[in-house]
Amino acid sequence: MSPVRTENTAESTKDTPELWTTRRINRTALLTMVVMLFAWSVDYVDRFSISMALPLIGQEFGVGKTEQGWLITVFALVYMVCQIPAGYLADRFGSRGPMLVTLIMWSVFTAFSGMAGTFGMLLVIRGLFGVCQGCFPAASIKAIAERTTPENRATTTGVMMAAGGVGAGVAPLIVGPLLVAVGWRHTFVWIAACGVLLGVAVWLILPKPLPAKLSENRKETQAPQGISRKQVLRSPMIWKFALLFCVSNMLAYGLVTWVPSYLVEVRHLPLDQTGVYAAIPMLVGIGTTILGGWLFDKYFHDKARWYLAVVSLVTAALLALMVNASGTVEFTVYETLAVGVSSMATMAIFGLPFRVLPPAVAGMGAGIINFGGQVAGAVAPVVMGLLADHFSFTAAFGFLIVTTVLTAVVAFWVPQHAGQFSFR
Repeated sequence: MSPVRTENTAESTKDTPELWTTRRINRTALLTMVVMLFAWSVDYVDRFSISMALPLIGQEFGVGKTEQGWLITVFALVYMVCQIPAGYLADRFGSRGPMLVTLIMWSVFTAFSGMAGTFGMLLVIRGLFGVCQGCFPAASIKAIAERTTPENRATTTGVMMAAGGVGAGVAPLIVGPLLVAVGWRHTFVWIAACGVLLGVAVWLILPKPLPAKLSENRKETQAPQGISRKQVLRSPMIWKFALLFCVSNMLAYGLVTWVPSYLVEVRHLPLDQTGVYAAIPMLVGIGTTILGGWLFDKYFHDKARWYLAVVSLVTAALLALMVNASGTVEFTVYETLAVGVSSMATMAIFGLPFRVLPPAVAGMGAGIINFGGQVAGAVAPVVMGLLADHFSFTAAFGFLIVTTVLTAVVAFWVPQHAGQFSFR
């Protein structure tokens, strides 16, 4: 077995656990939480800007919704393939370096997106953009595993995951006016420049890791401490959580990709108003994602199945009301409620694995679970594009109701508590 190299090892010889007071540990977790929130917000703004621009891109290149959906899917396919190798790299080389490289490189390819001369070239650029962003999640989750204790890890990770709402909510507010003012090409260049500056700032502020004795789970997990990356890769339990994240993540990808086009083409809203309506549900999801992380740490860390099932079924009911809404405001209200409720389940998916996995292999575990989530990114945009092209947006959004109900079913297949994990 190859040695596992982490930032914790380098620090442990200089900084013993006895020097880490409760106040210092909490301050490290808080600063890490804030830094990761900003980093992931930049990630999602860059990633979701393309959704707002799809109507203009389709008009310029003369392509339909199916082809437009491929711009999201090609990114997601490449992003998906990168997850497990990225987890290995994060565990082998630590979190800080990979995060800096990916933050800068994905901003470069965001700028290149605005320079594409053909639709085919734009597809290639979005694929390369997926490579750069694909290396980021595992490194960032490893960074949190190294800088938090197991007792507050789900709360901290929940705040970071809330950046999906920040990015998806802020992106329409920023991108909508930019698209109107300077067009879709210059919009990508402006977003890329901001991403580089913020990426470097985030990297400089990230605190150093906790000693390994503080960041590893000594109380809850019954798994051996010497878990290898190969054992994590072969664990059926981790792959079950990957499947759970896959079916639950269909909702996020589907709404972010197609709600802007729906509002423009069916509700006939101008782009700047579309940005506001598209932002509201995602901004609400910020608070409920954080709330879900706290609820998991406090009450549901050993009862996640029922929690997930109830949340998913309520979300499906709200989506059904959204699909049958008669007006734009009613549609947005039900979408907001659906996103708000579903976001409460995010850390019920990630919380238990990240309590069980030692920080030394957290990158690999994160890569596998996020691989499942990105299968949704490859499937939902193109399937919903096909349904919208050949049937209607009602059929496309109906697809999300089915996958959300399926989330409730899969929830009863994953482990319920740490003792059910096996890495043999």
